Amino acid sequence: MLAKRIIPCLDVKDGRTVKGVNFVDLRDAGDPVELAWNYSNQGADELVFLDITATVERRKTMVELVKAVARQINIPFTIGGGINEIADADALLIAGADKISINSAAVRNPKLIDELAAAFGVQFVVIAVDTRSIGDKNVVHLNGGRLPTERQTLEWILEAESRGAGEILLTSMDHDGTKGGFDNGLLKIVNDAVHIPVIASGGAGKVEHFVDVFEKTNVDAALAASVFHYGEILIPDLKRTLQGNKIEVRI
Repeated sequence: MLAKRIIPCLDVKDGRTVKGVNFVDLRDAGDPVELAWNYSNQGADELVFLDITATVERRKTMVELVKAVARQINIPFTIGGGINEIADADALLIAGADKISINSAAVRNPKLIDELAAAFGVQFVVIAVDTRSIGDKNVVHLNGGRLPTERQTLEWILEAESRGAGEILLTSMDHDGTKGGFDNGLLKIVNDAVHIPVIASGGAGKVEHFVDVFEKTNVDAALAASVFHYGEILIPDLKRTLQGNKIEVRI
């Protein structure tokens, strides 16, 4: 059985790591370079860096900051924000990315997934999906969660997989930052429907939430931000608890 992965996420705005609740009310969470170094040393399995205002501000990802982070870590590094074409992905690969994460650009131009998978390989392409419940449907949102679309979440994820997505990073906006637990119902539906790894995101507040998400949904990885940034959960402690619950992790 493959080991489950624990992934800290650096949401970056104006060169600083930030964190909010339900994608709003952002507050400072520290220097991304220092945090990256700390997580790499703590035993994180991967690191995700999301330039959360690049799409809204219509600019490219902060490549120099990405390079500075990449120099501090020796674990797989996923970068997202402002990637709209092959050249953007290529620049991030050179800067130190092992994978890239696309969200809004993929929904607006689904062929971009095909192009990236053909150019760099399926394993390089992570599709990030920000979803929120509207009525009885889960709906994909763009521009850092600001813009609802007509796309239903599962339908979009299945299309992304068929086009060459190598992994799905699924963030429940309803749960994000609430520390009330992951959206296990949605995550199980998605994980059961796809044949590629799913990363759970949104809602981690305590160690038990990680145990729950792996036991109830069997996702491949769990991502969190503020509980790691503010030292509420230490990755070595988390992994020991998971191991004690017979969940396979890399120690």
